[in-house]
Amino acid sequence: MDSKRIAVLGAGPMGLAVAYQLALDGYIPVVFEADDRVGGMTACFDFSGVKIERYYHFHCTSDNALFTLLEELDLADHLCWTSTRMGYYFQGRLQNWGDPWALLTFSGLSLLAKIRYGLHAFFAAKRNHWQDLDKKDAVTWIRSWVGEEAYRTLWQPLFQYKFYHYTDQLSAAWIWSRIRRIGRSRYHLFKEKLGYLTGGSNTLLDALKNKIEALNGEILLKTPVQKVVISHGKVQGIQTNEQFYPFERVISTIPLPYVPQLMPDLPETILQQFKAIHNIAVVCVIVKLKRALTDYFWLNINNETMDIPGLVEYTNLQPIEGCHIVYIPFYMPGDHPHYRDDNAVFLHKVKRYLMTINPDLIEEDFIELRASRYRFAQPICSPEFLKTLPPVALPIKGLWVADTSYYYPEDRGISESVAFGRKMAKDAIL
Repeated sequence: MDSKRIAVLGAGPMGLAVAYQLALDGYIPVVFEADDRVGGMTACFDFSGVKIERYYHFHCTSDNALFTLLEELDLADHLCWTSTRMGYYFQGRLQNWGDPWALLTFSGLSLLAKIRYGLHAFFAAKRNHWQDLDKKDAVTWIRSWVGEEAYRTLWQPLFQYKFYHYTDQLSAAWIWSRIRRIGRSRYHLFKEKLGYLTGGSNTLLDALKNKIEALNGEILLKTPVQKVVISHGKVQGIQTNEQFYPFERVISTIPLPYVPQLMPDLPETILQQFKAIHNIAVVCVIVKLKRALTDYFWLNINNETMDIPGLVEYTNLQPIEGCHIVYIPFYMPGDHPHYRDDNAVFLHKVKRYLMTINPDLIEEDFIELRASRYRFAQPICSPEFLKTLPPVALPIKGLWVADTSYYYPEDRGISESVAFGRKMAKDAIL
């Protein structure tokens, strides 16, 4: 058995970052990926001539791990920045959102509620430490700052149509990190700046894949792992449908809920920790339009006829010639009955919602609609979430397991996955 060969499970951004770092350090990563392409949730597809991600991504000015990687791959000049805008669809009309003036002129809130909301957003963005928020739940924390009126109007709909019955179980530290990340992507009080890669995430994914292979790494697509073989307290190798691959070390970056079925020989206490993790699923509809829906990149939604917390008009970040692209995510627990609805149900809803938001849209403006599903899109990060997770280095010699849950309180993102994956690779070869 070649001790330089290390198995990596999953070819999303974290898995590719693990493999890239291993290859740089002189090891031979062998990446096992069930899909027919690399990328995971960042993977791209051909949307009638437009190559675009199945789920939207953007970059913030604080994404330092990504910037370092782009420099190493000679891709820094592919990163572009756009001044983006946020809106709120409330009381049946579009309103500006996301800056002090928009807050002051927002229709539907009292002045006191606006002041309390603004103070919370300002101080959350300025805060540097999260440990004192780790024991608090998000709803209680937010309500204590903004009050009941602002919570019901501005926060409750976002929670309700993403987390459903998990809303009261969310960590305040996790919500704070989301507020801070966007708040710190403002280059002054009234302007937000977000980034994208020319060619989309595929530019980064292709460069990582090519670099890993150039350094003698292997990426095995359409190769789902059936089992991580464990015996006598240490890793023996990987079993797929086709064959057994001997390895002394395995680094898994697949979603944690898959771990018990792939590693059934882990200690029972560890298996129970993985099984206790809950996730939100998503059905993400992507729409190609002939005309713009709005002028906003982000659009939060509070409307009793729409069961979505908001949408993203991607081409208001990255213009694409000849069309306008909108992502409409339907988040819900994976066991929610609507998650089993046919794609046609979601496509029909989206047409109705978009034509309500912009009454000028007509049927002929819809070029194409597609729906993608991801069962484990978002872990439910409860207070003191890290204490609920097993250690990354499991009590099995040669086995490391993590996914996006492990960089709590940060939300899932490409830069965070890159940073965590590279560190995990370093730890595995110490």
